[in-house]
Amino acid sequence: MPIAVLASLAAGACFALAGLLQQWAAGARPDEEALRLRLLGGLARDPLWLCGIALAVLAYGFQSLALAFGPLSLVQPLIVAELVFAVPLSARLHRMRLGRREWWGTAAVAAGLAAALASARPHGGRPAAASLPEWLLTLGATAAVACAALATARWLSGPWRASATALAAGTVMGTQSVLLAATVDRLRHGPGAALTAWQTYALVVVSLAGLLLIQTAFQQGPLAASMTVIDASEPVVAVTAGTLVLGESLTTGWPVSVLTVAGLALVGAGIVALDTSAVVAALHERRGRDAPVPRRGS
Repeated sequence: MPIAVLASLAAGACFALAGLLQQWAAGARPDEEALRLRLLGGLARDPLWLCGIALAVLAYGFQSLALAFGPLSLVQPLIVAELVFAVPLSARLHRMRLGRREWWGTAAVAAGLAAALASARPHGGRPAAASLPEWLLTLGATAAVACAALATARWLSGPWRASATALAAGTVMGTQSVLLAATVDRLRHGPGAALTAWQTYALVVVSLAGLLLIQTAFQQGPLAASMTVIDASEPVVAVTAGTLVLGESLTTGWPVSVLTVAGLALVGAGIVALDTSAVVAALHERRGRDAPVPRRGS
């Protein structure tokens, strides 16, 4: 158990630094690259962004180590601690100080999400038993949510716009988690079973779309407005889709369900507090001036 706790916290710290470096690099890209593949092409030539990707890979390694020694219900809430690292580091990097509102918003998102995940404790599941209509219904619903979030982002500005794009990114990445579970289940029957399954190829497409949306969210606003929403929406979508498609079960009953709902409400309150924060708005204004200017040809 101590190894699981330490590895989970290490994963959270690496995820925080990875997001910080990626947002720092993405914030320097031109606005017209938003939601375009050339955004990823430009970032792929940025050493700072590549360091962020390398740290994310390291974080997944720590997460895997943690899951080898502890249950998901312990590991996932601890990894959410990345928010407690990332938001203050982002403010420090931009030479700004967080006030009570910003600390409360960050802590509310992290604590609320940890409480919701720990209380719901999704378990079980039968990936192979999912029917094609169930998959199509789930993928269609998540695609509709992501498109609605992107459409809303077009009418917003500042941190709210970044949060709306981050909601689309989190929704897509939550779907990616479910497709990954289905693909891993197919791999147990051999590489051929995975290569002949449509879920494997859908996983590649969804992963690329999720990466583009995440970087666009990082480009549009500070981590306090983007990472918090991604971290909140991704597990919620993954758990919801997992229950619908994979047959996973959630822990319910009094007072567990009340704690889950209260945790999600706390997450929403924290996001609103951050998106309406004057400090976060100032971080949004300063990101373009403080971010490194891309080299010619990048």
